[in-house]
Amino acid sequence: MKGFRTLLLFTAFLTTFSLIAQDSDEPELSLDKGPISSQFDFIAKKSGNYRADGVRYEVVKEANLYKIRKNVLDTINAINKKTVELKATINESEKTIADLNNKLEETTGNLTSVTEEKDSMSFLGIQVSKATYNFILWTVIGALLLTLLFFIYKFRKSNILTQEARTNLSELEVEYEDHRRRALEREQKISRQLQDEINKYKKQK
Repeated sequence: MKGFRTLLLFTAFLTTFSLIAQDSDEPELSLDKGPISSQFDFIAKKSGNYRADGVRYEVVKEANLYKIRKNVLDTINAINKKTVELKATINESEKTIADLNNKLEETTGNLTSVTEEKDSMSFLGIQVSKATYNFILWTVIGALLLTLLFFIYKFRKSNILTQEARTNLSELEVEYEDHRRRALEREQKISRQLQDEINKYKKQK
């Protein structure tokens, strides 16, 4: 009886794994086909009953009991086999998912590297971001531009000083020539006066 009760407990679990779908019409009950629940219905229908001491008892044929027991065990074995197959499939799927995750991580890493390489540039052998590279580039250009403006300013200032020096030199040369001319005229005037005095002195003798 204990084994029979155990079989009855399995019935509720096994009804969800029916091997053949029931038709809309009432199926023909049999121990050779149909789900376990319908086989139990068949046994209940084929069993006799009697009452003793106010308790109702069902009388089941021993052959039917062994048959249903065999069918339940076969169903359990089939379920266990299916469970093993499902576990193997799950393990294979988990392995595939793990491989795909590894490939996804590798692809993500490669994509990150490519993105960083795309968003960065090499400056003096050092990888820097585009923003940093642009900042350094424009800083260098600005420094060179300021240096150029400084040299232009110094050149123009030197050129102005040179022009002023040339003008001053030209004016000095003109002043020198004028002074030399006046000095020559004074010298000539003095020479003439001296000659006149000499001539005058000679006449007096």
